[in-house]
Amino acid sequence: MKMNPVKGTADYLPSQTLLRDYLQNSILETYRAAGFERILTPAIEDMENLEKSEGGDNLNLMFKILKRGDKLDAALEKQDYKNLADLGLRYDLTLPLSRFYAANRAKLSLPFKCIQIDKSYRAERPQKGRMREFVQCDIDILGSDSPLCELELIHTTAAALLKLDIGSFTIKINDRRVLKGVLHNIGIADDMMDSVCITLDKWDKIGTEGVMKELGEKEVSAESCEKIASLLEGGCTIDQAEQLCGEPTYIEQLKKIIADANELAAGRYDVVFDMLLIRGQGYYTGTVFEIQSNKFRGAIGGGGRYDGLVGKFTGENVPAVGFSIGFERIFQILEEQGFTIPGRRKRIAVICNEDEGLQAVRMTDKLREQGVEASAYIKPKKLGKFLNRLEEQGFDGFLVLGESEEPKYFEAK
Repeated sequence: MKMNPVKGTADYLPSQTLLRDYLQNSILETYRAAGFERILTPAIEDMENLEKSEGGDNLNLMFKILKRGDKLDAALEKQDYKNLADLGLRYDLTLPLSRFYAANRAKLSLPFKCIQIDKSYRAERPQKGRMREFVQCDIDILGSDSPLCELELIHTTAAALLKLDIGSFTIKINDRRVLKGVLHNIGIADDMMDSVCITLDKWDKIGTEGVMKELGEKEVSAESCEKIASLLEGGCTIDQAEQLCGEPTYIEQLKKIIADANELAAGRYDVVFDMLLIRGQGYYTGTVFEIQSNKFRGAIGGGGRYDGLVGKFTGENVPAVGFSIGFERIFQILEEQGFTIPGRRKRIAVICNEDEGLQAVRMTDKLREQGVEASAYIKPKKLGKFLNRLEEQGFDGFLVLGESEEPKYFEAK
């Protein structure tokens, strides 16, 4: 038998679980205070739903679940290897939410402001920062196309992050319709749009020269390449986008969202335009967001508008937009920084002899009435070693029954 968890998953010690619980509860408390309501959905989804969700590269990372019994035998007999699976584990929380809303919309408020904090699964190549099983923390608003939704999501997500000690951050925002308008104006045809966007998304890694080389290999015209190079070297500002986009409504909407969000931020974080912010999921239809830590590398959140996804179930257009906090990345950052949970109650071990169980439990009740977490333990032969282990596990002190009525606290290190 193997003792280690499956690659890409993790066991969490009590001290780690305490931090994870604190993070989830803190985020959940912020979201609920802003009027969002939590739902729960199954981890298993119908394969047809997953495959038609336009999830981008995530579709290649799905965990598929084989058919069972006669259905599996029949598929194998027909050598129908492409249809051996009929179910799969969700790769994010957006597709399950869209299905949930389609099935339950008659029972939900409009617009529906939703919280999801739950596990998702992707067949990633396991490495630091990339897990196969991971927690996502999402808030979404369904049933409204008002820019107020974007503003509220940005403000509420930022409020959740400000409660956590992760340092300063910047929220980037773009609109896929703006980027598409710019690229059309530059001369990029519809059938090349996605391919060009994939290349532009690499700009921060390969630079303008690398982008030009890749676009040349994709046979983008020299004239279009020259215009893209000029755009990149000019910083891809919102003023450049306004001149090239041909979609003034979307530009004005973006400008207002950014201005209003920055006014609400009051200098605590920045909200900026980023024309090259694309996001990988194909279901995004309009605004897209990403949160970058100014202190630590990598994104710590992201999302966008996905107005067409619910319609795949209902046949009706249902506007929707969501924002997700990178829970696992934030947990990793805080754990590495030795984060101390604020306001945590003291933890005390009440140590007793075998025949003192009743008195020990009464003492734990007395300590709990004083706002202390207390638990009873039989006194071991090697008390010193046991106390060291308690301290390692996050206990703040101990009380040996019969020796003292007050806890003795470990010295701060």
